[in-house]
Amino acid sequence: MIRKGDLPTKTCPTCTRPFAWRKKWERDWANVIYCSERCRREAKTGATRKA
Repeated sequence: MIRKGDLPTKTCPTCTRPFAWRKKWERDWANVIYCSERCRREAKTGATRKA
């Protein structure tokens, strides 16, 4: 079994928080930019959240 700490991670450009690989992103991990739908939406509007 793979531990969550061993999975690849990225940093979300909107909220600057790290997020880990998810099974649903398996085929598209190279194109995943944001940690959530909310961050993706906020990036489009130009708003930024403070962590």
